[in-house]
Amino acid sequence: MATDAGAIPAAAHSAAPPHPLVEFWRYFRQNKGALAGLGVIIFLGLVAIFADVLAPHPPAEQFRDALLRPPVWQDGGTWRFVLGTDDIGRDILSRLTHGARVSMAVGVFVIALGLLVGVVLGLTAGFFSGPVDIAIMRAMDTLLAMPALLLAIVVVAILGPGLFNAMLAVSVVVLPGFARLTRAAVLTELSKDYVTAARMTGARLPRLMFITVLPNCLAPLIVQATLGFSTAILDTAALGFLGLGAQPPTPEWGTMLSDALQFIQRAWWVVTLPGAAILLTVLAFNLMGDGLRDALDPKLKR
Repeated sequence: MATDAGAIPAAAHSAAPPHPLVEFWRYFRQNKGALAGLGVIIFLGLVAIFADVLAPHPPAEQFRDALLRPPVWQDGGTWRFVLGTDDIGRDILSRLTHGARVSMAVGVFVIALGLLVGVVLGLTAGFFSGPVDIAIMRAMDTLLAMPALLLAIVVVAILGPGLFNAMLAVSVVVLPGFARLTRAAVLTELSKDYVTAARMTGARLPRLMFITVLPNCLAPLIVQATLGFSTAILDTAALGFLGLGAQPPTPEWGTMLSDALQFIQRAWWVVTLPGAAILLTVLAFNLMGDGLRDALDPKLKR
């Protein structure tokens, strides 16, 4: 009898559900592409944090004796400039390293601002039906009706060129996606029993919005934020390429492409390497976003 009594707690303990984070990681790691994307993002984050230590030269320093020097593996290259130099003698590796810091900062700022404003607008539209909901959603539809890059160009044209204004413009671009997604998730949650129970207990509206309902809407927002990170980097680089974003000598990848476009046939590295950095970063965030979607959406779990 003692043996049977001791076996019951052990069986109950073995049947306990895993911690949500453990379950999430189990599903996430099944996606090898998402793991690769996560690894690239961690690497870029470390490069951005330690750019001052990792960069062999200051990003704006000019070496007049080494104009358009090729990478080290090509004839004429030197270990002093591993990835070569641009047309005014600036080290490409140093500028790419500091450019990672700029791009990651751009992504964090754009997503934080777009997510904050979008969630507030989405919660407001979801809880206040009628004229408030219609006004907010029609405003979001108007923003979505314009091509993303064109909308960003219009905003920058109003505010003026510059990195900060470019980030504000891209925040406006990603804002409607967060607002519409939040509203849809809120409308789904409002019909559930736990919200009705919270209303019956006398919960105030701010508590209902931000403590009761919002935490249950976070899964799709996290996925959207990850995918929006790549959009923020890509659109900011596009504005920099057009001369509306970061201004020289800021080591931003899009601005580097714009400055080097005329040397695409003479010095392939000044164009290819910044473009490859943009491609790799955007691809990494998209892959990780797909993995997060598969791990956080119960319908996609196998």
